[in-house]
Amino acid sequence: MDLDPDAAYRALAARDARFDGQLYVGVTSTGIYCRPVCRVRTPQQRHCRFFGSAAQAEAAAFRPCLKCRPEIAPGPGLAWSVMDASRTLARQAAQALDAQAGSGDVPSLAALAERLGVSDRHLRRIFAAEHGVTPLQYLQTRRLLLAKQLLTDSALPVAQVALASGFRSLRRFNACFVQRYRMSPSRLRGAAARSAGSGAAAPETVALTLSYRTPYDQAALLRFVAQRAIPGIEQVDGVTIRRSLRAGSVAAAAGWIEASFLPEQARVRLRFAAALAPASARLVALARRWLDLDAAPQTIDAALVALPGAPGIRLPGSLDAFELAVRAVLGQQVTVAAARTLASRLVARFGTPLATPWDDITRAFPAPERLSDARLEHIAELGIVRTRAQALVALAQAWATIAALIERPGEPQALVDALTTLPGIGAWTAHYIAMRAAGWPDAFPPGDVAVLKALRRRDAALTPRAALAQAEAWRPWRAYAVLRLWNSLSPAP
Repeated sequence: MDLDPDAAYRALAARDARFDGQLYVGVTSTGIYCRPVCRVRTPQQRHCRFFGSAAQAEAAAFRPCLKCRPEIAPGPGLAWSVMDASRTLARQAAQALDAQAGSGDVPSLAALAERLGVSDRHLRRIFAAEHGVTPLQYLQTRRLLLAKQLLTDSALPVAQVALASGFRSLRRFNACFVQRYRMSPSRLRGAAARSAGSGAAAPETVALTLSYRTPYDQAALLRFVAQRAIPGIEQVDGVTIRRSLRAGSVAAAAGWIEASFLPEQARVRLRFAAALAPASARLVALARRWLDLDAAPQTIDAALVALPGAPGIRLPGSLDAFELAVRAVLGQQVTVAAARTLASRLVARFGTPLATPWDDITRAFPAPERLSDARLEHIAELGIVRTRAQALVALAQAWATIAALIERPGEPQALVDALTTLPGIGAWTAHYIAMRAAGWPDAFPPGDVAVLKALRRRDAALTPRAALAQAEAWRPWRAYAVLRLWNSLSPAP
């Protein structure tokens, strides 16, 4: 990424949050790199070197700032965009490496290139052009930053931090950490503990901090989630979302997670069960998609300026794509409240009990294997029409294929096509699943009655065909436009 040093310095001096996660400054007089929103005294420009990623800064031998914490910065933005194809592919590759950071596996660039439809040589070239480092250097930085985050925010033992960050050897982790950051993991843990005082997480939980760009319309997102929350599975309490996670959705074990917004700091505080710690990297990547923390609100709001709604709209994702898909099928041609009732019955019948810190989160959503083996009459007797029960079973039986398509970067149309081949799943449901489970920002559920109703408030004679044509102006952010229009029909909180 080419950076104009003068423009970058102006963004740094203004502490412009629009560039958070897209710009980093290395200070040659200290050997430290910071986010542009860092509150320390602005260095002189002659001491500044600017980078497009944390990996670039670390490749140039800078170590991360302990105050602004580059590891919690928002990502560069969604990998589906109107940028040129090579940059899009490079960002999609980085997104895949982010999710893999904690696995401990050595990535197969050939396999990743095949998923993206390019040669591994071409992938290396475009990756270096976009990120300024090789894929392996990028992955190493992601692992070290995740370790720094776990050491700073959680009480996990250093050995568990090493494993959760993708290091197979504690010795290798210690050596790599000291070489890159010029301090030992235990020293950073001690400094973080002194800074946090009594605020550190309990040993049976993991707590992490994530940042986002402002503005963020958290009220709209929390209201959206609360209206669809399944009793026993998910609960919104003020600015906090709490929910269960079934075994196999994020980690091998079942567990729970809590996300609390800190709007005055533009941060989210995650807290989750220690049983999920081995999947910390994947959980962080999914949480960022779940709450849409990497969005660039100014760009999106500029494209949707003519639509109703407050700035900072976010696209609510999902931590369990199978749960989201099942809820989408249950929501066909019924109200949100009716779909929630049906989902609650399904969980009561096929879900499993789960211990959590809260009395109102008591069950885990049924796994695909549970529903794929269920008898149709056992589903239908819950008040779910037989054709919809058949769709749920077919979805569960095909889930391995569908899940692989959800995780495949940049191929939402392939996901939509695969979903619509299943009985009882049409284009609207497929687009809704792609919109929320895969985070497709340009998803546009066709024939949506609520979208047309909202648009007809401004033009009563608007036809469905004219509405579809009007939506072309919102690309590639049509999913955000849909949310704005849906929200415009909701009563004021």
